[in-house]
Amino acid sequence: MDTLTYLIPGAGLAALAYAFWKSSWVSKQDAGSAEMQEIAGRIQEGAMAFLAREYKVLAGFVVVVAVLLGIANLSGDSQSPLIAVSFVVGAIASGLAGYAGMRVATLANVRTTAAARIGLPAALDVAFSGGAVMGMSVVGLALTGLAGLFLIYTGVVFKDNLSLALNVVTGFSMGASSIALFARVGGGIYTKAADVGADLVGKVEAGLPEDDPRNPAVIADNVGDNVGDVAGMGADLFESYVGAIVGAMVLGMGYPAVANEATGMGPIILPLIIAGVGIVASIIGTFFVKTKEGGNPQVALDIGAFGAAFVMAAATFGLAKYFWPASGAITTIGGREVAVMWTHVGIATVVGLITGVFVGMITSYYCSMGKGPVNGIAEQSKTGYATNIIAGLGLGMQSTAVPIILIAVGVMGAAHFAGLYGVAIAALGMLSTTGIQLAVDAYGPIADNAGGIAEMSHQKAEVRERTDMLDAVGNTTAAIGKGFAIGSAAMTALALFAAFTQQAHIDGINISKPEVMAGIFLGGMLPYLFSSLAMNAVGEAAMDMIEEVRRQFREIPGLLEGTAAPDTARCVDISTKAALRRMILPGALGVLSPVIIGFTMGPEALGGLLAGVTVSGVLLALFMSNAGGAWDNAKKSFEGGGYKMKNGDVHPKGSEAHKAAVVGDTVGDPFKDTAGPSLNILVKLMSVVALVIAPLLAHYGALISF
Repeated sequence: MDTLTYLIPGAGLAALAYAFWKSSWVSKQDAGSAEMQEIAGRIQEGAMAFLAREYKVLAGFVVVVAVLLGIANLSGDSQSPLIAVSFVVGAIASGLAGYAGMRVATLANVRTTAAARIGLPAALDVAFSGGAVMGMSVVGLALTGLAGLFLIYTGVVFKDNLSLALNVVTGFSMGASSIALFARVGGGIYTKAADVGADLVGKVEAGLPEDDPRNPAVIADNVGDNVGDVAGMGADLFESYVGAIVGAMVLGMGYPAVANEATGMGPIILPLIIAGVGIVASIIGTFFVKTKEGGNPQVALDIGAFGAAFVMAAATFGLAKYFWPASGAITTIGGREVAVMWTHVGIATVVGLITGVFVGMITSYYCSMGKGPVNGIAEQSKTGYATNIIAGLGLGMQSTAVPIILIAVGVMGAAHFAGLYGVAIAALGMLSTTGIQLAVDAYGPIADNAGGIAEMSHQKAEVRERTDMLDAVGNTTAAIGKGFAIGSAAMTALALFAAFTQQAHIDGINISKPEVMAGIFLGGMLPYLFSSLAMNAVGEAAMDMIEEVRRQFREIPGLLEGTAAPDTARCVDISTKAALRRMILPGALGVLSPVIIGFTMGPEALGGLLAGVTVSGVLLALFMSNAGGAWDNAKKSFEGGGYKMKNGDVHPKGSEAHKAAVVGDTVGDPFKDTAGPSLNILVKLMSVVALVIAPLLAHYGALISF
């Protein structure tokens, strides 16, 4: 093994050191007035309390699954109970990343508000620094944990059995994916239950402005921004990042040159090296995120993110040349054996980067204020609630076409140059700069919270204007981030699917077989069942929140007049209990489905299940995320100076058209922040579970034979 390989965990540690430095810097910034600090303290207390209770629930799940994994892998040439250790390490690393990111995000929000009193550049600096802690914590813990386990297994425990070492490492990815699904679903239920209650009662019924301190649900709403969009998104990209690396490593094992150890371990090591250099590129990119007073924060964020991606694209060719076998690695592409050269691997990685950027741009177009799709929904709002809903649904369906075409082209392009390994490397190319991508994404909820604190602490109008400018950019970055996550999910799932067939010793999936077709139908159904569970959970929790907010407005004298304080703790408790209680069933569905189908119907049926859930899940995720994002910004189009229709009529905030847009946004909330983003985790989690149990399926077989 190349000695440079042992430097890989060093890149992860560098990311953690950077995160610690930024965290310390943020904590030293001005936290504002006593009133601002009191409000921020309630948000942080609610967020960290939810996370602590969520992790207690998940700890029991991790212990049970680890024991079952260890027992199931006690015997067999390709199995080891150490896979349970990998699973636990992956789960702990994912949980630590979420904790670190959310702790700093809840420190950065009030400091962003305080900085906004000085100017826009200072506010951007604090908000982005808070997001950078989340981004670097995720990639640092992911790479340090994954590379550390791989080096220990290959260098100490399984020195003469590389295949077994890789099988055991896959448990790390399963641990990360399991935590991610629960975190995304739980966080999504929490934030949207609070958001729906705050909007429908506070804004529509009582006519209160956004983040008004008289609204009992407003603190829970701000807490939800953190548990859903910081911890949830962090866990999401953590497992995407790990899944892309693991999928590429397992597929690298399939090259005959590697299996025979004739030309070294380049195809296996390269994904780890790319991830390590991606961390360095991300750190460099963060130093370019600067703006000036009156400037556009979006430009600053784009320079950092796209600059890092450009550096990574160039660096990949050098890495491939150094680590790839000089004579190429033989694989089968289109039924013929070809020698994949280092240039082919570099091109495949760049294909992934380009695909990710374009999918993000298309997603942004469909969700951005001022663009045709969002304006179309705003126009339809003038005729009522129903036409707003119809317009949003139609736009969401339409928005799936171009991203899917781009993903299909990306898959074919990457496979043309380097086979299925090329697809895996393309997925990793999308995610190689996850550190700065997630920093840009996590910046959004920090800015959103900053605006809420400004409103609740009665800051000057110019302070709220600056935080609103940051928040508006955050909505766009969130849409791009979700598009990136879904696009990478599609490619990562395909890579993991190919790795599963390799590990389960399946030559191909024949859809004319009844068990395979049955698996495809079941897989196609699962995203809809999963989404219904998530949507119903939000709806039921929101009903409790709505009733509580109405009760407080009715029973607390002087609340609407501003002479009495709301009971915000009661609303926080409603969201917390609802999220923890209702996240279990959707999460269990993702973990258990591959196990049940695999061991009852066989590996080919499981292959069909993965194919069905990937196609259905990616399409439904795009539809829900884009529709929800467009509804959100259609509502925002009416706020401020009102929305000017094509006929010249201006519909101000509080008009019937605005109320229709608020209802549309309320429908879209669980679309874009609960079910939609959770689906891409479901797709990858099921593929990872299938990969983990593949050696068991090959060893024990299925209970039912056709």
